[in-house]
Amino acid sequence: MDTKPRTVQANGITLAYRVWGPQDAPPLVLLHARGADGADWTGIAKTLVSTGRRRVYAPDLRGHGDSDWPGEYAYELMRDDVRGFLDALGLAHVDVVGHSLGGVVAYLLAQQDPGLVRRLALEDVPAPFPLDPPRPRAVRPEGDLPFDWTMIEATDEQRNAPAPAWWDDGQGTSAATATDRAQR
Repeated sequence: MDTKPRTVQANGITLAYRVWGPQDAPPLVLLHARGADGADWTGIAKTLVSTGRRRVYAPDLRGHGDSDWPGEYAYELMRDDVRGFLDALGLAHVDVVGHSLGGVVAYLLAQQDPGLVRRLALEDVPAPFPLDPPRPRAVRPEGDLPFDWTMIEATDEQRNAPAPAWWDDGQGTSAATATDRAQR
């Protein structure tokens, strides 16, 4: 299988991505973990397309792999990048699998545009509430990295103090509060 990345313009940046499987098969988007890239999904993609029943897309999120490293990072920007990626490729009603960072991006995408995401699978995904205790400041490893270190710092900061709107149910109440009320 060819794992050479292609590129597309999305949300003002260049995103690299890999694609496997028949063009007419239903689309499945795989979003990688922090510090990884779309190539990490190669083995899983081989299995998924072996039946010929899936078209698998694995983008490199902003600040990772061969995608642009613009120096500006937030989960919402990555969500908007993926939305732009899907728009640029003419993909709608996609199934999305997100791992860790990719899972956060995936659930924010599904929250913002539930008609776009047909099915959502999350793996090893942090919940959208502040870490307690907060995640300590990460120490940059020596040498060249396959990702932008600024992205690590920005996403750690957001994990320690996520936007309250992540839990907004569209009625000005948080999903956590609505759940608490329903359990009473």
